[in-house]
Amino acid sequence: MKPTGRSVGSILSSPRVRRVQRTLHNFQVTIICMFVTVLVLRGLVGGGRFGTPGQDLEELRNHLPSMAHRDRASRSMMEYQADGEEVPDPSSVGPETELDQGPVRSRYFDPKLQHHFLGEQIVDWDDQRAAFFKKQKKSNLTANGKPRILLVSGSQPKPCDNPMGDYLILKNLKNKVDYCRLHDIEIFYNMAHLDKEMSGFWAKLPLLRMLLLSHPEVEWIWWMDSDAFFTDMKFELPMEKYENYNMVLHGWYDMVYQSRSWVGLNTGSFLIRNCQWSLDILDAWAPYGPLGKARTEGGKLLTKYLDGRPEFEADDQSALIYLLLSQKEKWAEKTYLESSYFLHGYWVILVESFEKLMEKYHPGLGDERWPFVTHFVGCKPCHGNAGDYTAERCTKQMERAFNFADNQILKTYGYVHHDLESHSVKKVVESASNWRNPSGLINPVDQPRLLRGRHHLITLD
Repeated sequence: MKPTGRSVGSILSSPRVRRVQRTLHNFQVTIICMFVTVLVLRGLVGGGRFGTPGQDLEELRNHLPSMAHRDRASRSMMEYQADGEEVPDPSSVGPETELDQGPVRSRYFDPKLQHHFLGEQIVDWDDQRAAFFKKQKKSNLTANGKPRILLVSGSQPKPCDNPMGDYLILKNLKNKVDYCRLHDIEIFYNMAHLDKEMSGFWAKLPLLRMLLLSHPEVEWIWWMDSDAFFTDMKFELPMEKYENYNMVLHGWYDMVYQSRSWVGLNTGSFLIRNCQWSLDILDAWAPYGPLGKARTEGGKLLTKYLDGRPEFEADDQSALIYLLLSQKEKWAEKTYLESSYFLHGYWVILVESFEKLMEKYHPGLGDERWPFVTHFVGCKPCHGNAGDYTAERCTKQMERAFNFADNQILKTYGYVHHDLESHSVKKVVESASNWRNPSGLINPVDQPRLLRGRHHLITLD
């Protein structure tokens, strides 16, 4: 029988195999040429310039400022050693003291080297404002001689996930507009993201800085969260009390400086003066806020340093308390912690008692008898049940808070809501002596108003 197989020699000498061999040979030559080219180029540039990978990376960073900026913004705030390390006592930390001295060997970030920039650094803002007031005398005062205040709030630019969210935000804005109209306060409502890295509760920082610089005539900026309602429409801020301070927050001295409590103050409603000090504290505040590793690692630092704080990313409230503790001599002296009235009032302990307050007390007190601000901390009206409380509970109580405040407005026109859970209104039966102003609220513009009657002008004193 005749064999049909081919010999090894005939297989290796086939055209197809020869083509594969030529391809492999050409590939080897190409690799050798590339290696020689790299050696020649590095020899021409010089080993002192690009001698090691570390030197290469450092050189690239120096020639790419934008890369260096992103690296500073996202760099970790600190790196922990083993668990159980002792945290330094805040009372022993001065304004220029590095926190990694002492028993803790953890490396904390240095704001001078690692920073998230809110904008170009400004060091002479007080001088610039002084020059402005030479030309615009007393422009920082209202017609009644009070410091000019700009109330600032805001919400997300897109529609809410929860259909009721936009409705509640609209009611909240109406509530703020009513209060500002009565007390001669300007209002700015923001719906734009000015800095994508400073999202969530950190979005207020770039906004506040922009407004401070854009409105030198404004003496104070008052930030209020979109879930905080004015519930005492007659109460007015005692601004003379804060003449020697640059920031006013609802809080307690002992809880912040002795207990190191992360809820010792609240940043949902606070005032900040238009001055260089305020620009400086915003710059010191900002490094905790960028998205990513900085915010995550910052949260670990704040949880370890502050009493009772759960583990979550860095928030503006905890970061401010940390600044007041770790740099007390620099910031605490000009920060006023207010507790004599409710600049921030926790809604859970207030809203259920509104009817009892209406029976016993009256607007204008601002404290537990008639809370000035009711803040719905833990509610997420725009995101339904995403908060600490159910959407149904938050919606119901926000409606009650709005109607509680709205009654004080409507009453000046002779109406009130049927009850705090009702949208409908009814006429108020008042005696003739109380008809002009049954709620006690006073128009901020104290001057005669002219109404055109059927046959003549009527003057309202």
